[in-house]
Amino acid sequence: MIAEEDPRTPEVAALLGRHLRFAGEVTPEGHVHALDVDGLVDPAVTFFAARDDGALVGVGALRALDPSHGEIKSMHTAVEARRSGVGRAVLDHLLATAWARGYERVSLETGTMDAFAPARDLYTAAGFTMCAPFGDYTTNPHSVCMTLTLTADRRRGG
Repeated sequence: MIAEEDPRTPEVAALLGRHLRFAGEVTPEGHVHALDVDGLVDPAVTFFAARDDGALVGVGALRALDPSHGEIKSMHTAVEARRSGVGRAVLDHLLATAWARGYERVSLETGTMDAFAPARDLYTAAGFTMCAPFGDYTTNPHSVCMTLTLTADRRRGG
């Protein structure tokens, strides 16, 4: 089950802490763009948690950039749930939410390091393509930006 949840709850905050530690371990200083708990309670961000029989298995967030453009943030799957479809389910939920909000496009930033290859593969399989940096992101060797235009034939999760 995937539902909105408060990222400040202890269990969720602990998973987010693991996400930030992972990003910090594999990403050069100054290039980690993952949001911390304070960033995830911003009114422009809707945070979701995925649970399997009550156990937290993944998280993801959707940030409104403008009325027609959203950004995927803080996608993370618990180690014990990886390769089970949780990441795809969370992504599909985020895209369905974006569709319901009337977004025309959803974008994201992720790392270029090998540790982020599964994430890049997931996004590519969902139809995301490489794009120029958006928002505050910059062109650099540590980041890649991707985007997906939401059209009726590319709708996800619905």
